[in-house]
This record gives sequence, structure tokens and C-alpha cells, in this order.
Amino acid sequence: MRIMISADMEGATGVTWTDDVVPGTEQWQRFRRLFTGDVNATIAGLFDAGASDVLVNEAHSSQRNLLLEDLDPRARMLTGRHKPLSMMQGIDSGLDGVVFLGYHAGAGFDGVLSHTYLENQITGVWLDGVPASEGRLNAGLAAEYGVPVLVVTGDDKACEDARDYAPVAEMVTVKECVSRYAAICLPPARTAELLTDAATLGMRQAGRVEPRPASHRIEVEFDASHLAQATAVIPTVEQIGVRRVGFDAPNMTEAMKAFKVVTAIAGGAVQGKYG
Repeated sequence: MRIMISADMEGATGVTWTDDVVPGTEQWQRFRRLFTGDVNATIAGLFDAGASDVLVNEAHSSQRNLLLEDLDPRARMLTGRHKPLSMMQGIDSGLDGVVFLGYHAGAGFDGVLSHTYLENQITGVWLDGVPASEGRLNAGLAAEYGVPVLVVTGDDKACEDARDYAPVAEMVTVKECVSRYAAICLPPARTAELLTDAATLGMRQAGRVEPRPASHRIEVEFDASHLAQATAVIPTVEQIGVRRVGFDAPNMTEAMKAFKVVTAIAGGAVQGKYG
């Protein structure tokens, strides 16, 4: 069975603040090892339960954070930017399941380092009228290809979110949110056991499900009006409020590609301290 791991970093074991996940810092170097450990623990459980191929898609920031030299040799890793489907590059109708590892709550919600794609310029995202985290968006894309979400890992807020968009998936809470930059964390020896067990159990749900193609609408709200103005120049994107834009797409694949363009334009429009 073919499985993909979409591996983000904010929801990894021990991560609680900016320097833990920003490339080049001393803390980032430390947490790269813990992040890789989470991935390896999950890979072990997947193979224990019958996976024949595991592709790890590096999904955080530069997408060059995992330590390839320390990766379980049975797996393969997709690393680096830029990918057409970003966090979900590698999703296809031949996959039997996907794991959302190291995920976090969405913009506008409580959670350790909560955000949606942009670290702090986006205040909310809605998919077909429902508040959407990266997990919900990515689950919608997986559903379009008939791929079940097997496991979701992150802080308690990320897991609460996932119970709505992936109710049959196994959940692993590696830390409990105290604030945006603080959490009660389990040590890696304990989270490794939890991750391996959850991956093993999650494989019970592996296998093709009925694809759910459909048209979708995404709306994005920013923290400043000029970001809405900047992104509204994109074809199909319209400004529907002072700080809000929206667009329609014929399917989730096209919706996520358009969303990626919106976030890229908004990110490039941020100017110094005033945003």
C-alpha cells in the first residue's frame, strides 16, 4: 500500500515558538532532529501495518527541514520548493492514505503557532463557508482523489480541528496548547510511541475511497486592506470586503493552486514593520 506523509513543523514534538521553526536559528537546528524523529516514528508504524511505499512530503516553510541522512531508509522524501500543490504534492488517485504530521490550528484560532499558510497576515480562511485550517484544505484535496486521511498529529487544538474534517483518522496530541507560544509538551520518547501506534492503527483505514470531485469557493481575510487589494488583481479573485477576497474554482486542485497564488502575492506585498 502506498502512503504519503504531509509533514509540517509547527505541530512537531516540542515546538512552541518562532525560532524553533525558522531556518538558520540554533533552535531550528535542534528541532529538525525532533521533527525527523516524529516522521521516523510514523514511518515505522506505517510499515509495521503493511505499507509498501511511504513518500514524505516536506511541507514546512523552505521545505528543506527534515534530515535526509537520518530518515528511515525504507521511505522516500520529496523536499524543496516550489511544488504545484505545496503541502499535498504527491497526492494522486493511486495513494491508499495520507498522514498529516506536525499540523496546527488555522488562522484566527487558538493553537501553538496557529496560522494558515502565511505566518500572521491572514486572519481567516473559509472553504465553502466553513472556517478552514491547512488541514481542512488539504483534506478536501485528498477527498477529491479518493485518498483517506489516516492520522493527524499536532497540538490539542489541531486535533480538535481534525476531528471535524477527518473524523475517522487517528489523532496524536504531542503537546497541549497554553498560548500561541507555550505548550505542555511530551518528550520525544513518549511521542514516538504514540505516533508509531497511531500510524499502525490508522492503516486500518487505508485503501481507496470514492473520490469526491466538486466545485469550491475559498475566501481569505487579511490583517490589512492593501493585501486584499493586491490579491484582487489575480484573475478570478474578487475583493468582497475591505480586507477580504474570494474566488470560485471548478475543483479542489484548482482551488488550492489559486489559493497558493493568493498567499504568494499577499506575502510579497508586505512592507517592513507596517505590514
